[in-house]
Amino acid sequence: MIKVLEGVRVLEHGTFITGPAASMLLGDLGADVVKVELPGTGDPFRAFKGGLYSPHYQTVNRNKRSVTLNTKNADDLRKFDALVQEADVYIQNFRPGFAEQIGAGFERLRGINPNLIYCAISGFGATGPSAHRPTYDSVAQAASGFLGLLVNPANPRVVGPAIADMLTGFYAAYGILGALYDREKNGTARRVDLSMFEAMTHFNLDAFTHLFSVGEVMGPYSRPSVSQSYVLACGDGKWIALHMSSPEKFWQGLATAMERPDIFQDERFASRQARIEHQEDLIEVLRPIFQQHDRPEWCRRLDANDVPHSPMYTTAEVPDDPQAQHLQLFVETEHPVTGTFRTVRSPVSFDGERPLEVTAPPLLGEHNEELSQGWKPRP
Repeated sequence: MIKVLEGVRVLEHGTFITGPAASMLLGDLGADVVKVELPGTGDPFRAFKGGLYSPHYQTVNRNKRSVTLNTKNADDLRKFDALVQEADVYIQNFRPGFAEQIGAGFERLRGINPNLIYCAISGFGATGPSAHRPTYDSVAQAASGFLGLLVNPANPRVVGPAIADMLTGFYAAYGILGALYDREKNGTARRVDLSMFEAMTHFNLDAFTHLFSVGEVMGPYSRPSVSQSYVLACGDGKWIALHMSSPEKFWQGLATAMERPDIFQDERFASRQARIEHQEDLIEVLRPIFQQHDRPEWCRRLDANDVPHSPMYTTAEVPDDPQAQHLQLFVETEHPVTGTFRTVRSPVSFDGERPLEVTAPPLLGEHNEELSQGWKPRP
């Protein structure tokens, strides 16, 4: 494993997803990450069926060490300050004002370590009329206009994973990497600020570009219509996804795979623009055709005709995919207490070397003794 951030020390005071995800991404690149948690309970995301090692917590806390400190306690605050002195980066995702209450505000920590890059993640920003509002994933999705692009108008309900939380973590890591480069180049330690609202609004950039350039307010089917994206049930009840995009050769290949060259004789489907305008009609035509064969047969036919497609896998099916196995996407390690930890490796390889090493998410306070004498590299 090529650790491009080896030697970078990250102190994370994060809970739930955004802050922990940001530090995990840095840890995936080789940074030494220490997670600061409250004694007894730790990150609230830990709680699960009477224990403190939930799947949610495991998702964003690999490649870290855990130390328990209550910084409202004078002795623990001194231990925290010792870690701050050695850190390159500090990350917190508290509501505005809370960090100051626990001795972790920007001014105080910068006074301890002038070279510290301080990253503060909030829901709606540190100031402004919404700064005080509690913010979680669906709130940020809704406020940014993104949620409306996911919700089925016929059955409006929140669907899918915590996109806003994870993406905000990515944006935070992106900002921190820029700050690390700037510090190396110019000797300036930056403060990095971002909010979930800002992150999701930026991620929703395509919708705003359409709004500002042509006055179009996009809906949940706007992009799938233009990109000609489909999900269809096969004869065995399994699903397949198609992304037909612009090249006419994809449609010619699909027609061959379906043994339906006559489909283009229908004026509703004779051109790309016609297919966009009549996508619902086209779906009704495709549905019974795809019911005629099981999914493996459709994959064989579509692959033979170079049609962009994939089985619409369940999570349980992905690890068995031959390409996933070839890429060694799933890695594992052993923890002396919790046992085997299996996860998805970082997708970024350097010089052709895949990042196959990982350490399991730490138990609460697992590294208290190890870090009691100061910040030392991982053994």
